[in-house]
Amino acid sequence: MKVLYFDCFSGISGDMVLGALIDLGVDVNVLRAELEKLKVEGFSISVEKKIKNSIAVTDFDVITNEGEHQHAEHQHTEHQHAEHQHTEHQHTGHHHHHTPARNLDDIKKIIDNAGLNENVVRLSKTIFKEIAKAEAKVHNMKIDDIHFHEVGAIDSIVDIVGASICIDLLGVDRIYSSPLHEGTGFIECQHGKLPVPVPAVMEMLVESNIPYIIDNDVNTELITPTGIGIIKTLADGFGEMPPMMVEKVGYGSGKREIGRLNALRCIMGTMVENDADGDIVVLKTNVDDMSPEILGYVMDLLLEKGALEVFYVPVYMKKNRPGVMLTVLCKKDEEKRFTDIILRETSTLGVRRTSAKRYVLERKKKYIDTKFGKLGIKEAYLGGSEKFAPEFEDCKAAAKKHQVPLWKVYNEIFKNLK
Repeated sequence: MKVLYFDCFSGISGDMVLGALIDLGVDVNVLRAELEKLKVEGFSISVEKKIKNSIAVTDFDVITNEGEHQHAEHQHTEHQHAEHQHTEHQHTGHHHHHTPARNLDDIKKIIDNAGLNENVVRLSKTIFKEIAKAEAKVHNMKIDDIHFHEVGAIDSIVDIVGASICIDLLGVDRIYSSPLHEGTGFIECQHGKLPVPVPAVMEMLVESNIPYIIDNDVNTELITPTGIGIIKTLADGFGEMPPMMVEKVGYGSGKREIGRLNALRCIMGTMVENDADGDIVVLKTNVDDMSPEILGYVMDLLLEKGALEVFYVPVYMKKNRPGVMLTVLCKKDEEKRFTDIILRETSTLGVRRTSAKRYVLERKKKYIDTKFGKLGIKEAYLGGSEKFAPEFEDCKAAAKKHQVPLWKVYNEIFKNLK
C-alpha cells in the first residue's frame, strides 16, 4: 500500500503543501498544464529550489499579474477581510478592494468546468467547502455569503486545486499526518490584530480528531486556513508515522524565519501491511429509512476512508419494520472519524460501539504473469500452510480490457498458481 505522511513540525499552509509534493517528484510542467484547464487568468507559479538551515527545500509561490508574490516575505497568513472578502496569506501591503469577488458556488463552477480528473474535482470542492464553512461560522454568515477576494481567490484556487492535482498524480492509497504544530501571539490583518491560531483555523479544529500542539518558542502563526483545510480533508488519521518502507522525502519551504527549519516534510513509501493482532473497534447501527443506493454509497465511502471491514445484515426492527444493521470494523484511533461519517452520511440517530480482539494471518501482495497481463494476488501464511486470493480490482480491469468474463480471468490466475 502506497502511503503519504505529512510531518507538520512547523505547521502547514497551501504553498508548503505544493512545495513538498513537488519536491517528492511531481512534474511541474504537468501541474501547470492541469492548472491551465481552470481558465483562471491573472497568475503564474514559481517553483524554486532553496537551501534553508542547510536543507534543500522547494519553494512554491503564486505570482499575480500585478507582480504580487502571494506568499512572498511571509510564511502563512489569515485571510484578509475586506467587506467579508477573504484572501489566504498575510498582509502584503496590496489592497484590492474594488476587484470582483467569488463565492463558493462561483469557485465550484470553475472547478466543475475545467475538465479535471474526477478525484481532483471532488477533493478540491471538499477542501473549499471546509474552509468556507469555518469562515461562515466565524463571521456569523451563511456559507453562500462568504466571498473570496479576487486575488485571494486565485491564490486559494491554485493552492487547493494544485494540491489535489499533486495528490492524484502521486497515486497514494492512504494519507496520514503528524499532530499540527502552531505558534503563539497575534498577527495583523485588516480587522486589526487577531490571536494565533486565527479564528478560522480554530473553528476547523472544533470536534475534529486533529491533535494540536502549541510551540511557545514561535511567536507567529504556523497554520493557515488553507493548510488545515487541505490536511483535514486529506488525512485518514493523525499521529505517529505508520510502519513503512520510506521511498521518497520532500520538503516544502515556509516563508518566515522562525529560528529553526521552517518547512513541511512529506514522506512517501510503502506501508508494512502486516495487520498486527490486537484490539479493534466495532461500530453498529440499525437503519430502516434509506435507499439501497445510498447505503451502497456509504459502504464504498467507509471502505475508501480505510475501514477494516464494512457489511450489512438484514434485520427486523420495531413494529416489524425491515431494515439493515450496518457494521464497521476500524482501528481504535480511528473510532471517532468513522462514527462521524456514519452519523453524517446515514439517517441514524446513534451508533453503538464495542471493542474486539482480532487475529490475522501474515500476508503480502504479489503479482503473477498471465495471458491477461500482470495480475495481483493476496498471499496469507499460517505456519507451513498458505492461502491466496485474486485481487478483485485487478481482475475486473483485465476482464473489461480484454472483454472476457470475469470468471475466465480468475481461472487463468488459478491455472498459473498450480
